[in-house]
Amino acid sequence: MNSILSGPSRLVADVGGTNSRLALFDPQTNELRAQRNYLNRDYAHFEDIVDAWLLALTEPPPIHGCLAVAAPPLGDRVSMLNIDWSFSCRELAARFGLIELRCINDFQGNAYALPYLTEQDLISIHSGGSEAGIGKLATLGPGTGLGGATLTLSGDVPVACASEPGHMGLAASTALELELFRYLQPQYGEVHAELLLSGSGLQRLYRSLADIQEWDKPTLTPEEISTQAMAGRCKLCELTLNTFCDLLGSAAGDYVLANGAYGGLYLAGGIIPGMVEFLAASHFVQRFQEKGNMQPHLKQVALHAITCETTGLIGAAHTPL
Repeated sequence: MNSILSGPSRLVADVGGTNSRLALFDPQTNELRAQRNYLNRDYAHFEDIVDAWLLALTEPPPIHGCLAVAAPPLGDRVSMLNIDWSFSCRELAARFGLIELRCINDFQGNAYALPYLTEQDLISIHSGGSEAGIGKLATLGPGTGLGGATLTLSGDVPVACASEPGHMGLAASTALELELFRYLQPQYGEVHAELLLSGSGLQRLYRSLADIQEWDKPTLTPEEISTQAMAGRCKLCELTLNTFCDLLGSAAGDYVLANGAYGGLYLAGGIIPGMVEFLAASHFVQRFQEKGNMQPHLKQVALHAITCETTGLIGAAHTPL
């Protein structure tokens, strides 16, 4: 696919629930410059991060921009779900002198990046069949929440569509998961996906499984749970991470079926890159494929993990304005 290799530089941003990354994309050289990462909790508003980035910029400020934001499908008013930030795209453009600004969902940004990722940016989990890579693509990933988007081509024009898979319902497939869901339902009502398939969800899964199994549960962060599980140092952590992978496989299969994205699924988000080997050895692929009469079709779908840290920026750089 041809990139947008003409026109002026643009401000690009990947705004998550925890961190924000900003950079300047130069379409003449197809490179990102002046990239800086910010911890959201250190700033009261997203506008304060843009101020800080512009203050550190050592070249003329851009007048075009694209923001990939962890928020539901966007109008002018962007209201984020996992942090108390809200802003108007029109007001943001006026404040920072941008004559053209587009705001997209963060997983739309991931989707727009897919044609530009290299082999070094991906790890194959399942190679799929001969049709892999043909047709609609999907990206899905747990992080602060659980996001997703699809990518289709209309001629040579890419079209990414955002969605909110984190708020879809999960379905139990094992006796343990049925017990888990019975434990959670009185507390939360419907067990939606990111209740368990996210960073905080991993902790919730850990605590819930400990209560069900009547095991001791030392207080651990999501990173500590994953680390101990992958090192084989804690049976509860191993059970937690395996259950996480199983449920993610089921949710991913449902997501592909719902969107008809048989060209390939790309796992993104902040959690996956550090646990790809564990994920591949789990029942993730089996649970992804076990969908009744659609199992032969899902076996043809290639599964990849994205390891590139700048995927959202790359997507924002190549999003049509």
